[in-house]
Amino acid sequence: MTASPIQNAEIRDAVKPRRFFFVLMKDFTLLSFASAIEALRIANRVSAHQLYDWVVVSDGGERMMSSAGATFHVDSDLPEVGRDDTIILCGGIDIACATTKRLLNWLRREARRGMPIGGLCTAAYTLARAGLLDGKKATIHWENQDSFVEEFEEVTLTKSVFVVDGNRITTAGGTSSIDLMLKLIADDHGEELAGTVADQLIYSAIRTDQDTQRLSVPTRIGVRHPKLSRVIQIMETNIEEPISPAILARDVGMSTRQLERLFRRYLNRSPKRYYMELRLQKARNLLMQTDMSVINVALACGFASPSHFSKCYRAQYHTTPYRERGAQAARLSI
Repeated sequence: MTASPIQNAEIRDAVKPRRFFFVLMKDFTLLSFASAIEALRIANRVSAHQLYDWVVVSDGGERMMSSAGATFHVDSDLPEVGRDDTIILCGGIDIACATTKRLLNWLRREARRGMPIGGLCTAAYTLARAGLLDGKKATIHWENQDSFVEEFEEVTLTKSVFVVDGNRITTAGGTSSIDLMLKLIADDHGEELAGTVADQLIYSAIRTDQDTQRLSVPTRIGVRHPKLSRVIQIMETNIEEPISPAILARDVGMSTRQLERLFRRYLNRSPKRYYMELRLQKARNLLMQTDMSVINVALACGFASPSHFSKCYRAQYHTTPYRERGAQAARLSI
C-alpha cells in the first residue's frame, strides 16, 4: 500500500529529527515496544520526512529478551543523551528484578539534563524508584497498581492509559503505546499526521489521557446491571476496609436479600464470596510484586487476623501466603 505524504507547513519546516532512546529491560513487553516504534516509523513514511530517529539500548549493551521469548540485539550500552532527546524505558514482567542499580543511577544522571523521560507498561516502577515521579501523576499496568500505591506514596497514580506530566511520561502497557505516540506526533507535527498514522495502523479508536485502561465493570463481568456494577465499584475501591453486604445494599437502594439474589443470578456467588475473591487477588499481587510482610499484606487487604488470611488464601489458591512468597522469590532467582 502506498501512503500519500502529508504536506503541511509544520512538517516542511521540520529539520532536525526528534530522537528517542528506547531502553529494553529484562522481560520487556514486546507489544508496547513494537507499537511505539511502529508509530514513529509510519510517521516518517507518510510524511516523507525523517521526523523521528530512535536508538535501542540496554544496561550493559547486552542482547535483551522480551517476555515473549524474542531476543533483540541493541545498538549500545546506556549512553549520554542530549537534552533534546527522549528516553523511553520498556518494562514488562518482574520489573523490580529488571530495575538495576546501574540503570537507576544512569536515569538520575540523565534526568538532570531536563529531557523527557518515559516508561512503557510497568516501567513507571523504575522511574519511581529513581525518584523521577515524585510529585507527579503517573500510570502503570493495572495488574501492578496495588503494589505501586503501597510503595510510592509520593506519586499520584491514575488509571489512565497514559499520562504526560511535564517531562515525565508513563503508559499502562499494551496498545497504550500507540495512543501515547499519536499524542506526541500530534503535538510535534499536527493532528492530520497523527490521524494518518492511526489509519495506517488500522487504529480507529484513539484514546486520550482521560481514558482508563481497564474495561468498564459491565463489560468486564459481562453484565449490564447498574446496581450490580455500582456495588462492584464500591467493593474494588474499599479493599483495606471491607464494607458489609447490608451497607452495600443500602447504598444502592436494595435490601440485603435482593443484593444476594442479584449476585447469585449474574455471578453465581454471594456478595461476600465475590468481595473475598477481590481481596485475595489484591493480596496475591502484593505478595508477588512487593517486599511487604505477609502481615502487612493481610492488613492492606482487610484481614485483621494473619491466621484467617492464611486460611482464606489457602482455600482460594491451594497454597499459603508464605509459600507463595517463597515460590516467587525462587522464580526471580533463576
